Parts: sequence; structure tokens; C-alpha cells
Amino acid sequence: MSSALIWIIVPGISGIILYFFRRWYRTTVACGTVIMLLLAGAAWKIHIDELIKIGPWSMTIHESLVILGRQFTLTPSQQPLLVAIFMLMAFWFALVYVADSGRMYVPLGMVVGALLIAAIAVEPFLYAALLIELAVLVCVPILAQPGHPIGKGVLRFIIFQSFGFPFILFSGWLLAGVQASPEELLLMTRASLTLGFGFLFLLAIFPFHTWIPMLAEESHPYAVGFVLVILPWMVSLLGLGFMDRYLWLRMSVPVINMVQLGGVMMVLIGGIWSAFQHHLGRILGYACMVEIGFSLLSMTVSNGAQLFFTLLLPRGLAIGVWALALSTIIRTKSNTGTDQLRFSAIQGAARQMPIVSTGLLVANFSVAGLPLLAGFPSRLALWSDLTSQSLLLAIITMLGSVGLFISGIRTLRALLMVDQDQNWSIQERTSVALFLIIGMVLIVLAGLLPNWFSPTLAQISQIFPNIAR
Repeated sequence: MSSALIWIIVPGISGIILYFFRRWYRTTVACGTVIMLLLAGAAWKIHIDELIKIGPWSMTIHESLVILGRQFTLTPSQQPLLVAIFMLMAFWFALVYVADSGRMYVPLGMVVGALLIAAIAVEPFLYAALLIELAVLVCVPILAQPGHPIGKGVLRFIIFQSFGFPFILFSGWLLAGVQASPEELLLMTRASLTLGFGFLFLLAIFPFHTWIPMLAEESHPYAVGFVLVILPWMVSLLGLGFMDRYLWLRMSVPVINMVQLGGVMMVLIGGIWSAFQHHLGRILGYACMVEIGFSLLSMTVSNGAQLFFTLLLPRGLAIGVWALALSTIIRTKSNTGTDQLRFSAIQGAARQMPIVSTGLLVANFSVAGLPLLAGFPSRLALWSDLTSQSLLLAIITMLGSVGLFISGIRTLRALLMVDQDQNWSIQERTSVALFLIIGMVLIVLAGLLPNWFSPTLAQISQIFPNIAR
């Protein structure tokens, strides 16, 4: 038996099977969540390349699996990463039924996860681009709800992500040439440019970011949150893999400067534009842009790989709570669509849904880096490292956080604004209130006690030994 069979084939096949049982919504969600937790437990406990005895049976989990001449390899050093991926997937799956984000969410989400893990494991790495493109196409039915027309945001999402596909393929071919002739400076330059353009499209880096706020305005918030957390993070892992593999790439000052510039632009534009929005979904989209920007910036500082993985928990918690709160507002007020998330439609919502409103604000301020919340410790570490390189860069990224803070204040004003006296009441369902309270408590605990999770997440960076030193 091979590791790829357990952590790639099993979730992929399970997702396909659950797709045919999507009629039983609650059962599908429960099964998908349990499968993700079991796979996370297996990645934690099972040791690759060691003999495993179960009663009278014994077997060895091998690193590699060959499919159609392509090798998929998951090594023991990658097992902590697999635990993190499957725990993140389980977190997002567990709340799907409460968020009411569609019957195809869990089955197709499992397929997306399997494809993205396969993209990390495949050799030659050139085929990672193909697997990422397949994952993007599978994301479309998650984002486009049945019975609703496909919006411009989904179309732009497909187009821009597909534009990145040929650039990554071509760069892979050029990088193979660089390996054969490392002294060819022109070939290195071409490989760097094509690789950069590929990631510009895949990570929606400015100016190719326009689909993010459009998608967040048109699609279900919980589906948008899932895609904008999982997909960019896994693509960033692929980028870190390129940097770890090629010495000239991670030592290239122009490449590092380009990554840093892209991160700064994403944080600044996402934060500033969020302060001028009148739609809660678009604010969520810009917040996800800020998170992508901080991930890019983390790759350019000292101990960047450790910081990159440390950012995962605050991001997942904040965006998850935020998306659940927005989904609940839509479901409680009306089922007419995301227009219910405009400031004009949510006036006074805090008096009817105080727990949802509090969760929305806590998540917003956590992404903004407010002290005592989950996002603050990692933001502080990143700002400290950026200050040692350039005070201007640190100030610009702080402006992005200030923009998100302003959007939170404007959201608070809209939630509390009423034309006439209105009594306070709690209209949230018990399950929604419970999950939101747990999420808020975790956000606060992660901000107050970052050492509980930061060292563990930072250890995952050992999968990239050349950049984790």
C-alpha cells in the first residue's frame, strides 16, 4: 500500500461516492467531516516506510505510487502538512449544513482537496499545473449554486485561473532546461518571468484580483471563504516548493522583490478598498486578498516558511467565522440572495442577531490584526521583520490593516443603525450560535496564547528544508 493511495485516492473516491448520495444532505456532511478527521488521524499516527502490525496482519506504507507513468510521492516529512490540510478541510466541512452552502459542497470539496494534494505530490512537478486546473474546474459547481445563473465573478475566476495554467506549464519546461544548463542567464530570466506570470494569475495578485470581490458579492459566502482559503494556500505551497527546489530562484533578489511587491499591493489594495465597500460579501473578498498578501510577504522575510504556516490557523478561524456569520444573515433575513448583505439591508441586524453580528466583527478585526485576537501575533511578527528590511513596507502593510479596521467600524455602525426603537432579541438558531461562540472563543485564545499552536504549525515548514533553515 502507498501513501498516495491513502491520502489522495481515498478522499477523491470518497468525494465521488458521496456526490451520488448528496440528496441526504446532513448524512453527506457528517460522512465527509468524519473521513477528513480519520485521514488527519492516519497522517498523524501512521508512519510511512515502517512496518505496521494490526493483529495477525502486517503491511508497509510506501512513499510512492505510479499512475499512468507519473509518480505521486508523499514522504514522512510531509505528514504534518497532511494533518494540517485534512484538519482544515474538516473544519470547513463540519459547518456546511449549518451554513446551508449547497449539497455538492462536501463531495466536490473532497475532490478538490485530493487534487491539490496530488499537485504537491506529483513528479514531474510539471503536471501540478494540470491538477490545479482540474481543482479550479471542480470549484465552479461549489461557487455556482444550482438554480442561480453563473455570475461574472465565477466566469472571471475560471478565466484568470486558466490563464495561469499555460504559464506554469511553460515555466516547468524552462526550469528543466535551467537544470541542464544552470549557466544560461537568459533562460533563468525567462523561467522566472513565466513562473511569475503564472502565480500572478493563480493567486489573483494585482491587477488580476478583480474577480475576488465580484465572486464574494455574487456567490454564497461560505463557498467563497472555502475556495479563497484552500486554493491560494495550496498554490502558495507549490510556489514555496519551487523556491526550495531551485537555489538560484530563492537567492534571486529580483524574484524576492517581485514577491514582496505583490504581497504589499494585495495588502494595501485589499485593505484600503474594503474601507469603501457597502456590501459585506465584498469586504470578505478584500479581506481574503489581504490574507493572500500577508502569505506572500511571509515568504520574503527571515524565518518566512515558519511564519507562512503560522498564518494558517488565524486565517482559517477568522474567515470561517466570518463566512458562517454572513451565511446566517442571508438565511435568516431572506433567501433572495447576497443582496441581503448590503449595508442598507442589514441595518439593525445586531438587535435581532447579536451573536452573528459579534462573530462577524470579531472575525473582521482579527484579520485586521487587532491586539488580543488571533491575527495579531503573526501580524506583529511580520511587521517586525518587515521593519528590519524597510520601514516604508511595514507602514504600507499597516495601512491595509487600518483599512480593514475601518471597514469593521462601518459594519458595526450599519448593524446597530435603526430608524426606530427596536427591542433586542436572539433569532439565531442554537446550532449557529454555538458554532459562532466556539469560533470566537478560539479566535481570542489564539490571540492570547499563540504559543499553543505556533510552534506546531511552524514545524510543518521542515518539508522545505532549504528555505526553513
